Amino acid sequence: MIIDEVKWGIIGCGTVTEVKSGPPLQLTEHSHLVAVMRRNAALAEDYAKRHHVPRWYSDADQLINDPEVNAVYIATPPDAHLEYAIKAMRAGKPVYVEKPMARSHAECLEMLKVSEETGVPIFVAYYRRGLPGFLKVKELVESDAIGSVRMVNVRFYRPAKGDFQGTDLPWRLRPEISGGGLLFDLAAHTLDYLDYVFGSIGNIKANALNQAGLYPAEDLVLANWQHESGVAGTGSWCFTTSDKNNLDEIEIIGDQGRIVFSTFEFTPVVLENGDGRMEFPFERPPHVQSNLMKKIVASLRGEGEAPSTGQSAARTNRVLDEMVENYYHIGKKTK
Repeated sequence: MIIDEVKWGIIGCGTVTEVKSGPPLQLTEHSHLVAVMRRNAALAEDYAKRHHVPRWYSDADQLINDPEVNAVYIATPPDAHLEYAIKAMRAGKPVYVEKPMARSHAECLEMLKVSEETGVPIFVAYYRRGLPGFLKVKELVESDAIGSVRMVNVRFYRPAKGDFQGTDLPWRLRPEISGGGLLFDLAAHTLDYLDYVFGSIGNIKANALNQAGLYPAEDLVLANWQHESGVAGTGSWCFTTSDKNNLDEIEIIGDQGRIVFSTFEFTPVVLENGDGRMEFPFERPPHVQSNLMKKIVASLRGEGEAPSTGQSAARTNRVLDEMVENYYHIGKKTK
């Protein structure tokens, strides 16, 4: 499927589309934003006016069936990804889906099946696969800057924020909507990126807990795994620590040094090896999804390959499912 000029419609023009992802649809060469949809018609109209989008809808089917729209960006919470992605692909329109790809690996497989049946591609918004700092880490690993990689350690700790006393919990903390808790919303980025650098994650042993009892989802996950490349991994994610324990660190250890960087903080990439210590700063771009969007548009035009596809993103959902399987006991794991 080749599209010369990609004309996007957004389903779910909420906060994430204001700066991170919406502008790149308009700023990327050969890419245009022609329609948006939100269930609240007034908010959809407001978004369209502020972002100079020609049309707005309050019904997703109307956007999908808009004859000018030839690609659909689904920026809703994960519980709607499956339905809208399948409808768009069956309408012959490529899909770009927010992460995680769906609530479960099983839902991802349904989406991939339709993609294969229709020949319509699906991409997922794991945009770290296109950001300069993360590409620098990949380059350092592949150039043997730290020798042969032995293991990667992930530590991510955040305090609980918000009012958890009422019934109106954020969707990210409601497993029936998100698929899990903050592991699915935040750690998904880290796990997907490690898949990109070291290959598919397997041999997972994990324990998911809810220690604080603030919400139904898991709030602590401890895991170890092995990549198909042989690199071992460990991870600990806690979402109810104190402010003083805030930590976002990925450490890659080789037989000749180590690399340290962050998933979210845009701190310099640190390389330590026999030549000493070096730092590689990189700035947060104005629109963090821009680089990935350029690659997706190039792929749709037949000019390259996008690094974040439905196939790669589905692997991340499988890992997430396995890491929380003991907590939910709902048989989400799909072989």
